[in-house]
Order: sequence, then C-alpha cells, then structure tokens
Amino acid sequence: MKRIAILGSTGSIGTQTLEVVRENGDIEVTALAAGRNIDLLERQIREFGPKLAAVWDEKLAADLRGRVRDLDVEIASGMDGLIRVSTEEKADILVTAIVGMIGIRPTIEAIRAGKDIALANKETLVTAGHIIMPLARERGVSILPVDSEHSAIFQSLQGGQEKALKKILLTASGGPFRGRKKADLAGVQVEDALKHPNWEMGRKITIDSSTMVNKGLEVIEAKWLFGVDVDQIQVVVQPQSVVHSMVEYEDGAVIAQLGTPDMKLPIQYALYYPQRRYLPGERLDFWSIGKLEFEKPDTETFGALALAYEAGHAGGSLPTVFNAANEKAVALFLERRIGYLEITELIRACMEEHVNIPSPTLEEILDTEAGVYAYIDSRLGRR
Repeated sequence: MKRIAILGSTGSIGTQTLEVVRENGDIEVTALAAGRNIDLLERQIREFGPKLAAVWDEKLAADLRGRVRDLDVEIASGMDGLIRVSTEEKADILVTAIVGMIGIRPTIEAIRAGKDIALANKETLVTAGHIIMPLARERGVSILPVDSEHSAIFQSLQGGQEKALKKILLTASGGPFRGRKKADLAGVQVEDALKHPNWEMGRKITIDSSTMVNKGLEVIEAKWLFGVDVDQIQVVVQPQSVVHSMVEYEDGAVIAQLGTPDMKLPIQYALYYPQRRYLPGERLDFWSIGKLEFEKPDTETFGALALAYEAGHAGGSLPTVFNAANEKAVALFLERRIGYLEITELIRACMEEHVNIPSPTLEEILDTEAGVYAYIDSRLGRR
C-alpha cells in the first residue's frame, strides 16, 4: 500500500491524481491541501479519508472545520498547514501539484523529512533547483517528474544510459497561436489565450502555454532534473501533442515517449515507478494519426522562450525574476489590466532591471520575488 499526500488537490493535476488513486484502489491518501475550493476539498476528504487537510486562508479553514466536524480529520491553514501536509508522517510520496513559488518551502521540508517527490510544481526547480537537487541527493530522496514532457524524458532514459545522453528534445504543442506573428497577437483577449488545442489545464498554465513561457520554464526545470546544460535542451514544436519528448544519445539514436495527451499517465508512472500498470483510456491509433509534424519554435513572436534560455544560462536569481514577473503579468492579464503582449514585455523589463545573485538563499529567492512584484506595481503605477 502506497501512502501519498497532495499539495493542490483541487487543481487539475490534483484531481487527476485522485482519479488515479480511485482507479487503482491500493493508494492511501494521508493528507490534502488546497487553495480556496473548500466545496471540492470537503468532497475529497469525505471520499478519501485523510487525517489532515489544509486550506491557505484561515477563514476558509474555519468554515471547512465546521463542515467536517463529523469526521476524524484535522484542518490546518497557511504556510504552516502546507508544511504539515508535505511532511505528514505516514506519507511516502508528496505530490506537489500546487501552482507557483508557494510550493518551494513545503517541498524543501518534505525532502528533509525523507519524502519522495512527485513533482508537478515546476517553479520549485526553476527558482531553487540549486537548493532542491543537492538536498534530495543528500537525503536519498527521489524527484519523480509529473509534467508530461519531463516524464517522457525520464521514461526515455530508463535504459540506464544517462551518461551517454547528448541532447534533450523537449516538445511543445505551440499553443493556440502557433503560426501567428507578433502583430497578430496585439488584440488577443483572455478567452482567446485560454483555448488550448490539445490539453485541459488550469488558467495560469494555459496562458503560459500560449506565450511559450511554460516551455521556457520546462527548459530550466529539465536542466536541474537531468543535470544537463541549457544548450543541451532543444525545444521542438509537435502540434499533435503525441510525442511528449525525446532523448538523443551520443551515437545518434533518439528515444521518444509517445501517447495520447492524458496527464494521468505521467502521474501514475510517478506514483508507481518503476512499475507500469494498466491505465484505462484512449490509445494511439497511428493509422488515424497518419503523420506527425515537427517545427522550429518562433522565438521572435514568442520572445519569452528566448528570455527563458537567457535566464537559464545566467542562473542565480534571474530564473526567479523570469518566473515571478510572469506570474504577476499573467495575473494582471487575467484581470484584464494589461494586454497580452505586455506579459513578455514585463518579463523582459524585470530581467533587465535585476542585478543577478549568483547562488541565492531561499530568503533571497523570496525577496527577489517580492522585489519583482513591487517593481511591476511601480512601473504600472507610472502610467
């Protein structure tokens, strides 16, 4: 019996993780954490029976306590609640499905507590990979990727030939605006950017996919997960989202992982690794697919991808600036306070303004995030 805790149980990855739990029947959920959706969290508590749950807001936590007072479950709140969930004593694996840099501290504490990490919170490695990966090695903890692309790379490396790795081919769908030029994107509205052609995801990550920021974050994440240089990671647009990523070896052989666009596959693979299990659902029909397309990304139109490579090369605190500026800019776009193209413009402005810290501490990472937010507020305030 595996025992798991989940940060972000009411989001897209969290709910699909619980679908995997439901379908397999041999995983115990020991703790859950969510942001604001206490209606869904209450239903999850009643179905899966964790002894601990957490909500970020204390007022919502108090409401939830009243709703589940008939159950044997403790309700915590705030960062303390997230850390308690991430370090819950009985859990073997922590699924980090929470969005944003809020996941860094709970992930660090889970590693210190000896929990394996099923990682879906890419911001953790983007901003603190230089802290996370050495700590995981020191504590003997496995970091198991849940992102479809990083899971595909991980699966393609299972032949045990990591030392022969030459290049990572990180695939991208191209998002809803593939093939368009920058001038075509000036009037993009929120509803347009939320129409992803292949995947159903949360609002923030869907916007990130449309700007290709998400792929840039994945480049930096892959650098840390697989111990490669940024120059060894090549982004390839694969519009059908059938080839989830590939690995090229020293001898020129390329190993790829293919599948339907279903996040339950990488989630289940991470939870049961190294075992593979039956997963219900659609299977690839190559006769129907007919052909697969591959394209070079347009970094002139989607300039955020080029900025991500710049941040990945520089390292230090610059990836935190890239990530934090994007988080703030996407929130502003979703609130209709800035235009679509301003997302990338704000990221560029913040990176140009920042004085890089070569090896930031956790406190310096969080201070950098706060500084980016303050800079964007002041910049917009001058309009």
